[in-house]
Amino acid sequence: MQELITCTNVVFHCAATVRFDDPLRHAVQLNVTATQQLLLMASQMPKLEAFIHISTAFSNCNLKHIDEVIYPCPVEPKKIIDSMEWLDDAIIDEITPKLIGDRPNTYTYTKALGEMVVQQESGNLNIAIIRPSIVGATWQEPFPGWVDNLNGPSGLIIAAGKGFLRAIKATPKAVADLIPVDTVVNLTLAVGWYTAVHRPKSTLVYHCTSGNLNPCNWGKMGFQVLASFEKIPFERAFRRPYADFTTNNFTTQYWNAVSHRAPAIIYDFYLRLTGRKPRMTKLMNRLLRTVSMLEYFINRSWEWSTYNTEMLMSELSPEDQRVFNFDVRQLNWLEYIENYVLGVKKYLLKEDMAGIPEAKQHLKRLRNIHYLFNTALFLIAWRLLIARSQMARNVWFFIVNFCYKFLSYFRASSTLKV
Repeated sequence: MQELITCTNVVFHCAATVRFDDPLRHAVQLNVTATQQLLLMASQMPKLEAFIHISTAFSNCNLKHIDEVIYPCPVEPKKIIDSMEWLDDAIIDEITPKLIGDRPNTYTYTKALGEMVVQQESGNLNIAIIRPSIVGATWQEPFPGWVDNLNGPSGLIIAAGKGFLRAIKATPKAVADLIPVDTVVNLTLAVGWYTAVHRPKSTLVYHCTSGNLNPCNWGKMGFQVLASFEKIPFERAFRRPYADFTTNNFTTQYWNAVSHRAPAIIYDFYLRLTGRKPRMTKLMNRLLRTVSMLEYFINRSWEWSTYNTEMLMSELSPEDQRVFNFDVRQLNWLEYIENYVLGVKKYLLKEDMAGIPEAKQHLKRLRNIHYLFNTALFLIAWRLLIARSQMARNVWFFIVNFCYKFLSYFRASSTLKV
């Protein structure tokens, strides 16, 4: 510990809990109290030149337009930290909705508190705050598409590619503010340099976002992900990859029942028949809970000002702009998304590219099974309807009679021509 205090020149504070459903006590401990303690430690570092705090672009997601400033919270962070020490869990859970207000979860709320702690307790430290949006796979470094966790869109890509997720409540025209992780790293390093060298008089906030500079909406992104599955299918898919955007609660609940829960129940029934432990329903419920927590972010668009980020870019030399590239205006979304899907397959699922032909054959079999099942279901339903409804029988006889007359007319016409 003493060596860290003595020798550290720059602190990059990236540690945090990113779970949306974390209890408030745990989120405060990791995102607020830990930040406070690290600032105290940093104040004892004689050689420290800069303290860079990584927040999130969604710390103030209750606002439509977000500037590069630190917004105050209704309750002071110190009061929140103190209350967590003596309140029991039941009371904390009860007051959590009132504390977070119009924010969707404890994550965004505690990240906003963390920013206030940085501002209030920085003392004489050179401080900067970086707010990345939805962090995804790499764009360029160490190579395109590299990813090592299920955060952000990665988990959704796996769920869709394996055929588990087939409908999601989202606004297709809403901006998918995705940012490659290497872009975040490059900006962070550049901010560390600028803060240490230029020592700004006030705490500068940098937005690491793509929506204002190079927007891509969820509809376009979803289409490209599905197109990538055609070229780069995942192995042992549960169902054919398909995803539809729903825009209201009724259709969302309908598709959850028909496309998600029903197939899971049928598959678990099959597992029971074959003497295996059912697991699909539990997995599907967990997936739907996760998706429901993301709905707030995939049905809205935000505007983030990027004045400080653009200013920093202009401060870099042409060579540094190339090496530490964080200009998302150069990002080709179609190419990036295809590399993202490829990276998920290689680095998360650990699937060999040599298995792509077999994976494509598997998808063809799933397609044929899908068509056969739907045809059989239609015929059974139609047969039951004919047996119970005179009107259905009349319609059926009319169709058969019409087809018979049409074929007879066609044959007669062919004979006359000959």
